[in-house]
Amino acid sequence: MKDLMRLHTSLKEEIEIILNAQCKIESDASQKYLAMASWLDRNGFEKSAGYLYAQAEEEREHFLKIFHYINEVGGTAVTPAIGEVQQEFTSFKSVFEIALQNEIAVTHAINRIIAKCREVNDYATEEFMMWYVKEQREEEHNARRVLELFDIIDADSATGRFVIDKEIAKIGSPE
Repeated sequence: MKDLMRLHTSLKEEIEIILNAQCKIESDASQKYLAMASWLDRNGFEKSAGYLYAQAEEEREHFLKIFHYINEVGGTAVTPAIGEVQQEFTSFKSVFEIALQNEIAVTHAINRIIAKCREVNDYATEEFMMWYVKEQREEEHNARRVLELFDIIDADSATGRFVIDKEIAKIGSPE
């Protein structure tokens, strides 16, 4: 039956598999950002929590965009299972160090999809995924910008943490 279904789509099975894996990565990122936002909220970093709540929602949108694409082109989108999510963090800064590492990992995953698309001549999926290439460039830039705040503002003082929290909320917003 599976081979018969392949006749109704140009989406190659290996591309469908890697896209479903990316759905899981995006969904996991959403859950991670939600947990980070909760930790920030509990620890008095209200503006930063708001920033990561918005990031969690954005990652969910990224997941759904790929999920819908798979179905749109005749593939089978698979709802990803939710795994354990880190709930506690060692510091305000560590939350954003982990966020940057997560964004870098997502960039690498997207690059692997683009490479696979080129390998199997799937130009439609490559074109679809180019939006994510641009998005990841912005996401990494924003994550690095947050960490720069910790380098230029004294995060060891209450005033410094207050200023960083306030400044994080401005990152990625139109000026």
